[in-house]
Amino acid sequence: MKIVVDDLSNPDIAGFLNEHVQQMRSITPLESKHALDLDGLRKPEVTFWSVMDGDTLVGCGAIKRLDAGHAELKSMRTTPTRKRSGIASLLLEHITTEAKRMGFTRLSLETGAAEFFLPARKLYEKFGFIPCEPFAEYQPDPNSTFMTRML
Repeated sequence: MKIVVDDLSNPDIAGFLNEHVQQMRSITPLESKHALDLDGLRKPEVTFWSVMDGDTLVGCGAIKRLDAGHAELKSMRTTPTRKRSGIASLLLEHITTEAKRMGFTRLSLETGAAEFFLPARKLYEKFGFIPCEPFAEYQPDPNSTFMTRML
């Protein structure tokens, strides 16, 4: 597998991300959905990576620069047929390393509070993320869990 910076021009990634947004909308009330669409992910403050297994897209993730030292983890997704196969761990390790290399000292995230998101929260805990208060533009939300870690 390889992890590559993605410019989001390939139709495969557009479909992959659309599936992600649709899934989040089916689980989380609209007012609590914080997944970025393609235009949001193409902004200069966002770096986006795709995980490729040969020619097959199997995962993705991004970081969004909040300020000089703080970035937000965004759009972590593994294709459903490859969940729990190590792709998310591989990607999260890569993103954490790249965030440090870019000069960030803190990485934060918002994920769902529902049972569906428990595996994601456990993964983030395994990588040193701890619960925190809402950050950036987020407001307290019973459907959201906020986590952070120092790099």
